[in-house]
Amino acid sequence: MARTHDILDRCAGLARTTFPEAGGACTAREVAVYLAHTGNGESLRALAGATGTHASTVLRAVRRVESRRDDPLVERLFGALAMAAEPANCPGTDDAPETPAEIPAESPANIPAQTAPRAPADIAAEGTARLPREELEREARRYLRRLCEPGAFLLVTPDATKGGIFCRANEHRKPIAMLAITVAVEFLREGWIRLARRGTASIRYTVTEDGRSYLKRLLAEDAMKRNAHPGFGEAQTPFQSQHQISGERLFMNPVSGAPETLKVNLAEEPLGWLARRKGADGQPFVSAMEIEAGARLRQDFEAAQIAPSVAQDWRRFLTPGGRNSGTPLGRAPGEGPQAARERVGQALSALGPGLSDVALRVCCFLEGLEACEHRMGWSARSGKVVLKIALQRLSEHYGLAIQRR
Repeated sequence: MARTHDILDRCAGLARTTFPEAGGACTAREVAVYLAHTGNGESLRALAGATGTHASTVLRAVRRVESRRDDPLVERLFGALAMAAEPANCPGTDDAPETPAEIPAESPANIPAQTAPRAPADIAAEGTARLPREELEREARRYLRRLCEPGAFLLVTPDATKGGIFCRANEHRKPIAMLAITVAVEFLREGWIRLARRGTASIRYTVTEDGRSYLKRLLAEDAMKRNAHPGFGEAQTPFQSQHQISGERLFMNPVSGAPETLKVNLAEEPLGWLARRKGADGQPFVSAMEIEAGARLRQDFEAAQIAPSVAQDWRRFLTPGGRNSGTPLGRAPGEGPQAARERVGQALSALGPGLSDVALRVCCFLEGLEACEHRMGWSARSGKVVLKIALQRLSEHYGLAIQRR
């Protein structure tokens, strides 16, 4: 059992070198079990006892990794990794060659440099040569931008040295870029692309969310280098801009009363996230008219001051007089936002029960769709459709749909 633990730990170290946990090919745990079984001859029961699982679980992991080896990019990663996992290449094992008797152990100067044992990580890194980080970032700026285009995918054949990137703009007739297989292997290792569809003679890869986020972070770094002083509302670090959706909103200036365009982060609201999603026809799932209707409802909700207070109101303590001394003479505290309250009530009455609930939770309280579905007792992925209907009714209530027609 101790020998099985040592082999499994050694294979796990090699697997983490080549297959990071964030990668889209195989997990390091599955690869470690596969190498210990196929490269070192460990039985399934011994591996099950070492990992604390059932033998059938180990067998499924081995079969899962074996099925992924049909992928040409994954097979390139397995090339030198399987060789490095052999007992003869791993120092410190029972099957490793012993030092000859004629070479004394106490004289390390007599040992030739080429016969000195090498670390398993060095063997794996030597077989699967990594690109320099600067070169990898340069290739990511060039090719990930192409893969992020609508309907784009990477087409790879088993014996080719390059893969073609196709997109929907030219109806996938001609590749818009040619990507080297070594760069594609690095993209797969980093988890920036994933297997989308396997054919008889080719395999398609598409960009992942990690790839989109990494490209956005690289582009933000370039923009910050060009503009050392970001403006108001802009991200201060590339990681902040990675989680932002830049947009513009039209606001009324309270001083001058004129409309003013300001930069905002659309990712702060669920509607901003939903505005990026597209349907099966490639069109946005929520139109700009419906987004404007949801923004109007939230503006009236904020002006009406209906939301519960989360902190102490210090205005009554900082002004002399009675409880209502902070309000204008002859006006009650609730009469200021009374018009906004009436507009919110009319909008919710026009929506009716059910639709008003989802509009109030998502647009006003900024509650996520999954949380809204859980609270309302709806099935999964049904809140998006109900919210779409509510925004359509809301746009008709505000007259946006009539103006559009």
